[in-house]
Amino acid sequence: MTDHADIAAAERHFGAIRSALDGLDVFLSNEDSSPDKRDLVAQTVAQYLQRLKASFECWRNRLGFAERFRISKADSGFPVFQNVLELENDKKDAKERLAAILPAEALRSEMADFILRNRDFPRDLQRSMAERIYLETVNKGEVFSPFLLPETIGVSVNPKTMRPVYIVHWASFDGAANLPLIYLATIEDSSEDMVNTLVDKDGKLNSSVKIPLPVGGLLNPNLARSFDDFAARNSAYSLSPITIATSLDQDFPELHPKQLRRVVLGPFYTAGITEHNQKVADVLESIRRPEDAWLLTWTLQEVFSTAEKPGKRGLFSSEPSREEFHINTDDLEASRQGVSHYEQHALVPHEAYQALYASGEAEGIFTGFETHILSNGQVISGV
Repeated sequence: MTDHADIAAAERHFGAIRSALDGLDVFLSNEDSSPDKRDLVAQTVAQYLQRLKASFECWRNRLGFAERFRISKADSGFPVFQNVLELENDKKDAKERLAAILPAEALRSEMADFILRNRDFPRDLQRSMAERIYLETVNKGEVFSPFLLPETIGVSVNPKTMRPVYIVHWASFDGAANLPLIYLATIEDSSEDMVNTLVDKDGKLNSSVKIPLPVGGLLNPNLARSFDDFAARNSAYSLSPITIATSLDQDFPELHPKQLRRVVLGPFYTAGITEHNQKVADVLESIRRPEDAWLLTWTLQEVFSTAEKPGKRGLFSSEPSREEFHINTDDLEASRQGVSHYEQHALVPHEAYQALYASGEAEGIFTGFETHILSNGQVISGV
């Protein structure tokens, strides 16, 4: 985006998506909307949501001096992957670039002097201020990168198998679909050294081993780097959860993935910007306030193992154990997604929902979705 109309459109988009992400934050923190089985998912998504918010703040400030920002209008409604890559590249030299820009207080003082002397607006100084604010945020490193490394957030023991169980999450921004993806896996580890270290004689977690959670990477140090590499190679949106879980099961004989969940954030729809659903676009255009003219969707996908096929050891050959993953073949959409279970969610401001309902389009648009309405800072679910 380079001209003033495009910049104004980007600003509208930023305002709408900020409202949407704030609304999603409210939803995730609402106990009523997060049953016990999804508490961990909500906590994990909330963590990455803060990174996504930080990225949007960076992009908004970047527009003040770079005047270039592209949105995936016809598909996801999120920024195109190039914006994510530019953010990642700017992280590398943020400190050096900051050192070359005047401190914020000095810039403010010069801006005030310029206005008094010239009776004009100091655009060059404003661009320097926008760049400084942008680089300061980027330099913190808490943005949504193209790939965010795995992190172990939970450890327990399966009393039946006497193996340690890890809960691991990671995330990626898919370059083809332009969608943020969040992964959460429950994995058993049959590595002899980890079993001996983490499991006591009573089949419980060894209390003498102090584990300062969260731990960067997989808890097993011998497999941590290769697991990072696997996650980086196998986090594309084009790969179904069953494909990823099966590959993990096959690539790591010692690791036994019992459950893999993926949260796909988006698509996002906003008035005057996105073009991927004309019915939604037409209704959103009629809404008075741009910050209320949006619709955010997300999908929770899950694949789980129903049994573990024992390995075989023979004189001349052996086979490792394999997970038997469940695919819900009774549900055509579950089969298409390659999952045991899925949930589709939609979050919409009250004014936008009323407009969609009045237009007669609400039922068709929200069929199959758990709909959540954002009203006065609260989220009402089960509509």
